[in-house]
Amino acid sequence: MDIIWEIVIGFLVGLVARALMPGSQSLGLIMTTLLGIVGSVVATHLGVAVGIYEAGSSARFIGSVVGAMIVLFVYGVIAKKR
Repeated sequence: MDIIWEIVIGFLVGLVARALMPGSQSLGLIMTTLLGIVGSVVATHLGVAVGIYEAGSSARFIGSVVGAMIVLFVYGVIAKKR
């Protein structure tokens, strides 16, 4: 059940990140969900490295959105190079 919950939260995080990011992103449902999940992972690791979170804790919603926006920015830069 935890995996399903993380997928749902990842989808919501991905939607919020896409809404806050300027420009148009042509991502589908699966890519939006993956964006949110990867953003949560990025936020957790950056938070531990900076000292915001303790090791073993998960990133909160705002941190996850910021992480997803970072991933979306990197994705946009890579996609433009093609």
